[in-house]
Amino acid sequence: MSKVVILVTLEPSDPDAQPFRDAIATDPALNERVDLQFATGETVAEHIGEAEIAWCGNLSPAMIDRAAKLRWISFWSAGMDGKFTPQLLERNFLITNASGVHGANIGEHIMAWMLMFTRDMHFHVRSQVAGEWKRSPVMSSVSELTGRTLGIVGYGRIGEGLAVRAKAFGMRVVALKRNPDAQYDRSVPVDHIYAPSELRQLLSESDHVCISLPLTSDTHHLFNAGTLSYMKPTAYLYNVARGKIVDEQALITALQEGRIAGAGLDVFEREPLPADSPLWKMENVIITPHTAGQTPYYFVRAAALFTENLRRYLNEETLSNLYQHEREY
Repeated sequence: MSKVVILVTLEPSDPDAQPFRDAIATDPALNERVDLQFATGETVAEHIGEAEIAWCGNLSPAMIDRAAKLRWISFWSAGMDGKFTPQLLERNFLITNASGVHGANIGEHIMAWMLMFTRDMHFHVRSQVAGEWKRSPVMSSVSELTGRTLGIVGYGRIGEGLAVRAKAFGMRVVALKRNPDAQYDRSVPVDHIYAPSELRQLLSESDHVCISLPLTSDTHHLFNAGTLSYMKPTAYLYNVARGKIVDEQALITALQEGRIAGAGLDVFEREPLPADSPLWKMENVIITPHTAGQTPYYFVRAAALFTENLRRYLNEETLSNLYQHEREY
């Protein structure tokens, strides 16, 4: 029986390639059925013609044209915006993403923002840089997460990771899910699941709001002037999803006018964020340059997710994280 050729678009010598080798080698059933190959740049062309499966960040149209035997593309990113092209649709590939890799690291990134705002650390860091001994300007600006409500807009793997961590701080957690009746990890203690039509209710009761939605035609500028007006003036907004989910000018105006208390932002409508953006100098904004997804454990987790899906593929079972064209992710 011929082996299934898997092309992983990493250099063979890249340390991040080793978790894939280990995951395959430690499972005899997989080891005897697959041929794991690694390539990047121009050398991809030497392997893509024989590959049945590709694990990659992207594949150029030219490489897809050469991929005569390709059946499944497993993207290493969780977000699918800009990935799915008419060419992929025409070929009818199986398409999966890496949803599930980011639950821990992005959850902790958001918790860091919440703790900074709650304890006025954003103020104290600026004071330290300026060499100034200052207490918080208003005593009431210092608070606690205990008893506060976190609203998670988009309750997937990142939302679950965040919910677990928020509960450890004594927070009440509510979340919005596209299909509230769909399967999710019910061991994660969420106080209430809202439907998309109930976004206003979630926002109006939340002290901290996290956006972890995929970018689709439905979610583009979902957070606009009207949506932001549902939030409490004492509430904070966090975006670790995609910048275009938020109308950036509407957010800037809401922050400038005190209609929301602050924002932690990792993604923006234009990246890099332009140097003349007012967001850079706002004292109630914490900016990170699209780094919430960074973790030294990325490829270890990605390899584990891919290997589990590979078992499903070889057993002709339905794949996890399968792209659905009608919902755009």
